Amino acid sequence: MNTQLTLDQLRTMKLHGMADAYQDALTLPVHDQPTPDLLIGSMVDAELNYRKEQTMKRHLLRSKIRYPAILEQIRCSTDRNLSQQQLLTLADCRYIDRGENVMITGATGCGKSYLASALGRQACALGYSTLYLGMNRLMEQLTQAKLDGTYMKWLNKLEKTRLLIIDDFGLQQLDSLTRMALLQILEDRYGRQAIIITAQVPVGQWHDIIAEPTVADSILDRLLSNAHRLELKGPSLRRKKDQKNM
Repeated sequence: MNTQLTLDQLRTMKLHGMADAYQDALTLPVHDQPTPDLLIGSMVDAELNYRKEQTMKRHLLRSKIRYPAILEQIRCSTDRNLSQQQLLTLADCRYIDRGENVMITGATGCGKSYLASALGRQACALGYSTLYLGMNRLMEQLTQAKLDGTYMKWLNKLEKTRLLIIDDFGLQQLDSLTRMALLQILEDRYGRQAIIITAQVPVGQWHDIIAEPTVADSILDRLLSNAHRLELKGPSLRRKKDQKNM
C-alpha cells in the first residue's frame, strides 16, 4: 500500500484534517496503530475539527473585530453591574439564532467595546459570520456605497451577516441618510439576525440622537423589543490600566 500516495490524494482533495490524522497514525508503532474503523472515525473527526477551525479563522479575519478579547477575560462584578449569568446567557450565541440584539451602554473606558469584541470573537468561534463597525466607519461606508452605486449590495452584505456589531453609537446626531439606512438594516435583520450596539449615551436618550421622532420610534422598536441590555458601570478601565503602568 502506497501511504504517501494516499496522503497526497487526501491533500489534493483538500481533506487536510484527514491527511494530518492519517499521517499521525502512520507514525505510531505497528502494535499501537488503530484498527481500520477507529482510524476512519478519527480521520473524520479530525476533518470536522479542521474545517471548524478554518471557518473560525475566516470569520475572524473578515470580522474586523477591534480587540483580541475573549469572554474568559471579562471581569464580572456588582460594581461593574455585570454578572456571570449575563455572560453565560450570551456565551452560547443562541441569541443570534433567535435574532435578539444586545445593547451595551456605559461611560467612556468602562469596557463596552472590549465586551462587544469578546462576544464577536465567541460568535466567530462558534461559526457565525460577524462584522464589527464603528459608527463613523458605518457612515463612511454608507456614503461611499451611495456615491458609487453599490448601496443595495452593501445592504445585502449586512443583511447576510449573522452578527453585526456597531460600536460608539450616539456620538453625534444621525443625519437623514444614516437614519433611513439604519432603519433599513434593522428591518432586514429583525427577528433573523443579531446586532450588538455599544454607546456612551443611555438608551433613554437615543430618541434624541436619531432626531426624527417617527423614524426614531421605528428604529428603537426594532432594536429594543428583543434586546439584552447591559448597562456597565464603574471607573474607566483605561485610566486604571494607565495608572498601573505608571
